[in-house]
Amino acid sequence: MVQHSIDAAPKGQTSALVMSTVAFTVCFAVWTIFSIIGIQIKADLGLNETQFGLLIGTPILTGSLSRLMLGIWTDQYGGRLVYTVVMVAAAIATWLLTSAYSYETFLLAALGVGIAGGSFAVGVAYVSKWYPKHKQGTALGIFGMGNVGAAVTKFIAPFVMVAFGWEMVAKVWAIGLLVMAVLFLLLTKDDPAQAERKRTGAKPEPLLRQLAPLKNLQVWRFSLYYFFVFGAFVALALWLPRYYMGVYGLDIKTAGMLGAAYSIPASLFRAYGGVLSDKYGARRVMYWTFIVSVICTFVLSYPATDYVVHGIKGPISFTLAIGFLPFTVITFVLGFFMSLGKAAVYKHIPVYYPGHVGAVGGVVGLIGGLGGFVLPITFGALNDIIGVWTSCFMLLFALVATALTWMHFTIQRMERRKHPGLRGPQDLPELAEGGIPARISGSAR
Repeated sequence: MVQHSIDAAPKGQTSALVMSTVAFTVCFAVWTIFSIIGIQIKADLGLNETQFGLLIGTPILTGSLSRLMLGIWTDQYGGRLVYTVVMVAAAIATWLLTSAYSYETFLLAALGVGIAGGSFAVGVAYVSKWYPKHKQGTALGIFGMGNVGAAVTKFIAPFVMVAFGWEMVAKVWAIGLLVMAVLFLLLTKDDPAQAERKRTGAKPEPLLRQLAPLKNLQVWRFSLYYFFVFGAFVALALWLPRYYMGVYGLDIKTAGMLGAAYSIPASLFRAYGGVLSDKYGARRVMYWTFIVSVICTFVLSYPATDYVVHGIKGPISFTLAIGFLPFTVITFVLGFFMSLGKAAVYKHIPVYYPGHVGAVGGVVGLIGGLGGFVLPITFGALNDIIGVWTSCFMLLFALVATALTWMHFTIQRMERRKHPGLRGPQDLPELAEGGIPARISGSAR
């Protein structure tokens, strides 16, 4: 009966998608708040690069680790309730951030702010229940556009911080999130599955059964993909303002706006990635994403280098370096294709695991979010240890190259097993979801 109601576009479907997307935008703006205020806090406390990386990554840790349980609770108790509670809790933590007075208390406060990032798992589980399978890629792509909240913070927060101080940024963002929580509760309805449980008095599925799909290797492979397309996106969204200031000597306002030039395509085009995944298949979109990302990160990895060639008439000196404009363009392209990949990864989940979107989507989001925590810290550590600004892109190149290689050979092995006559990758059939159904994929993938 639930499936029938979803196919018939139940009342409240549009408001659920719109409000979830707006709420996720506000949550993401709060989640990445340290990308801007962290720069001032770094200066005030005299932090080194590693400490700065830990500070901006700490909210990402909480938002990541909370995703699994929040996704499960959404499946059990409904996204409308869980989403509202998450926003209220994050708003309180963001307001209390202004009471921090030392590096340790800032880290503690950042853990509370990070709960805003857990809203992603809630939204995925909530939105997917309103749409049939053939529309879930597009719907979840639209919802994922809430990543643009990172750009909102980069555009607006620098001006607020320069005019009134970083404390005002935290207060305004907290009030905005609290208002959003109230509007979400008032303007949305229970999803069809939750409404059906209330009508029939059925009990939620037990926790252990919700966690059962996590034994499939397939889930963890999707998690690696998301570690790059989302985790690296968050890491760069946090790191780029600092990168622009360090490499190109820009001020905080300009660096924030240019950082947004990366964040915006990596957010807005996620909906387009969902459309492409519905139309051409998520596997093909993942190939596009990884191949272009390998190229971009390889180019960005090359450090500025001076060369001296001993010519016939004397030394010939020249420098190889990525200029300001090419760097901005390449990061724009990287963000665009990562946005397609984010949608493609989540296209798989409601198709393979329709009854466990919260748990599977939660763990994939958890691993992806951990990328947003681990990578900024690693970026800072690499700067301190190696002393080369482009070391962050060297790491991302190794990561995406590994993901592409694993995906390619896994798909080859699966399809050769199903179609022994295949001669090579060019003969792989274009399956919409590019793989074996979840019920038999535990060991194969």
